[in-house]
Amino acid sequence: MWLLGHPRLAERVVILGTEQTAIEIAREVLDRREYGYKVLGFVGDDPKLVGQSLINPRVIGLTSDLEELVRLHKVDRIIVAINDRRGKLPLSLLLKIRLRDEVAVEESASFYERLTGKISLEMLRPSWVIFSGSLRKTRFYKHWRRLLDASLSLVGFVLSSPIMAVTAIAIKLDSRGPVFYTQERVGMHNRTFKIIKFRSMRVDAEANGPVWAEELDPRVTRVGQLIRKLRIDELPQFINVIRGDMTFIGPRPERPVFVERLERDIPYYSQRHLVKPGLTGWAQIRYPYGASIEDAIEKLQYDLYYIKNQSVVLDAIIIFETIRIVLFGRGAR
Repeated sequence: MWLLGHPRLAERVVILGTEQTAIEIAREVLDRREYGYKVLGFVGDDPKLVGQSLINPRVIGLTSDLEELVRLHKVDRIIVAINDRRGKLPLSLLLKIRLRDEVAVEESASFYERLTGKISLEMLRPSWVIFSGSLRKTRFYKHWRRLLDASLSLVGFVLSSPIMAVTAIAIKLDSRGPVFYTQERVGMHNRTFKIIKFRSMRVDAEANGPVWAEELDPRVTRVGQLIRKLRIDELPQFINVIRGDMTFIGPRPERPVFVERLERDIPYYSQRHLVKPGLTGWAQIRYPYGASIEDAIEKLQYDLYYIKNQSVVLDAIIIFETIRIVLFGRGAR
């Protein structure tokens, strides 16, 4: 990581465009200097912007001078952040530069996805997802997922049985009410099912209606604070995986009352229901617990990335990172 982030070894990047998408791309690169990219500046069509700083890199020239700018600044990669629907994309110029095979030319949404591990809702175009070859699941991957769900859920249930037994006793001694808590959640193709969890809140926690959990939520019991931090309250969901309601890896299932609101407020939110919900997932390991519309938007971008890029390697990364999170109790609420 140190080598990648070294200025002399970093890939030299210019961003074609000066609007909000271009600025967002630059901001993400600057936040990840260790990934091996150095933004040299922006290239646009407005002569008045040349020399001005949009955030940190400045506008270094005009689109018409792109070929000369590439040579002058020894550019390695051009990130195209121009809205092609306005007819401003210099196709012939980009094609000429690309055919020399010295400079990589990449569309902003693809670069953003690769850099951040999520899909930007602002940059997302339906056609870009529809024609993505990575959405096609191979027969090997389908067998892998079935094996993963069956083996990990059964092994996990057996190995965690002693922990679940102790947890059940502790919950019963700590507060009145049932040991387990079932709640309606939305699954694949918007079918609802009952998720099973250890009860970690008071029995009257939602007397005034359903709300998202807060940090240091006063409704959580003493035992509930511990089992939430260690994610022990999620262990009974192995039963949901065995029953086929859930898979081991996928977007976290949300409650119908929240889904209705989120689908109304957030574009593409319904797409997360194209796959089965999971015990753990890409959004869970990359983003902390979400309890707001803004958090839901951020987590959706990670969920869409996973849906589009499912693979054995990505699943393995999620499993190992989930183990690390559970051991250190990061991100629980």
